[in-house]
Amino acid sequence: MANRNTIDRRSFLTVGALAGAGSLTLADLLRCKQAQAEQKNYAAFEGTAKSVIHIFLPGGMAHQESFDPKPYAPIEYRGEMRQIATKIDGAQFGETLVQTAQIADKLTICRSMTHGEAAHERGTHNMFTGYRPSPALTFPSIGSVVSHEYGPRNNLPPYVCIPSQPNEFAGTGYLSSSFSPFSLGSDPAQGGFKVRDLSLPNGIDDSRFATRRSMLAAVNQHFAKKEKADGLQAMDTFYDRAYSLISAPQAREAFNIEAEPAAVRDEYGRGTAGARMLLARRLVGAGVRLVNLTFGGWDMHNNIVQGFRGQMPEFDKAFATLIRDLERTGLLKETLVMISSEFGRTPKINAQAGRDHWPKVFSVVLAGGGIKGGQIYGSSNSTASEPEEDALDPQDLFTTVYHCLGIVADKELMAPGDRPIEIIDGGKVRKELLA
Repeated sequence: MANRNTIDRRSFLTVGALAGAGSLTLADLLRCKQAQAEQKNYAAFEGTAKSVIHIFLPGGMAHQESFDPKPYAPIEYRGEMRQIATKIDGAQFGETLVQTAQIADKLTICRSMTHGEAAHERGTHNMFTGYRPSPALTFPSIGSVVSHEYGPRNNLPPYVCIPSQPNEFAGTGYLSSSFSPFSLGSDPAQGGFKVRDLSLPNGIDDSRFATRRSMLAAVNQHFAKKEKADGLQAMDTFYDRAYSLISAPQAREAFNIEAEPAAVRDEYGRGTAGARMLLARRLVGAGVRLVNLTFGGWDMHNNIVQGFRGQMPEFDKAFATLIRDLERTGLLKETLVMISSEFGRTPKINAQAGRDHWPKVFSVVLAGGGIKGGQIYGSSNSTASEPEEDALDPQDLFTTVYHCLGIVADKELMAPGDRPIEIIDGGKVRKELLA
């Protein structure tokens, strides 16, 4: 145990130390934001999208059983699942997307997504950063770039992952760790869900918390006089912002999924997909700039029909409700929703009644935030094995999404060694995707 006379300033600088137990990861997230905000240039304006909800389906979701079925292909290509009509004339979805088919007029289905990475990790890197993996540099995720460019809004973290950061490529890359996502620490589908950093530890009431906060102020004043460090004021501002998230009811309320009416929760569904998407809607409505959420496991090398029928109905209900809910609350026009996966699946069904990895062509879904609704963009060929029209790569996809956010994708950020790196290298805005 440290001698009380040797405790340094760092020992005081955790909200957990003041509150009595544990550390506050939100504090780590917001570290030095004030100083960084003074040093960097924010984007000049916000675009048609004020927020993004990125729904990532890990494992590589099959496009043939979802958004790009091939009803006229031989059975070994099309598979056993039926197809259903949608609100887009002439377009069909897989049989398990019943509710999504009814809101397809709000969506753009990109059927020509393509890249060359057949390994899960490399494909995931592409679909979180817009870059191919490089041994020389780790690139930042779109969430961290948005956090860097715009910073927090309405006293909320700019980048939130539900329920947690899903992979290493959803992180900050070469940017400062202060642009990391804020992770919930638990799943909103769990009973009694609480965000770990938005409540005081057991035994610490508001009065005691205020007392300990004043203790930190006294310590800060002592060290400021002793060290005469210009950075201390910025650090104090940073901790004030961490405290404000604990003490401000409006910030805590954004994460309070229990405040939703029972009818709304039932409409989304009480399962994992419903809870995560409902919380995402609450967060963007409150001011979070980018929410990443994951659902399911789509690496279906075996029994793909059983896999889809087991997982997709829950997703279908939650996603269709999310789009309807965003529209009726007026948020859809300013919230860009994207469904992606690391790649698609092989054209032919394999011997295990599944499909294997296939990055040559797959589907991505976009909606809201300046995206045109009710269209199929691009196409794959008759066996869903490669793009036939308007091939769409990650560079162009991310450049278009950044454009909707008001971020210039070829802006240069500084990597280690003062090396300028474009947010996206070589991408162009696909204007056909825009409303």
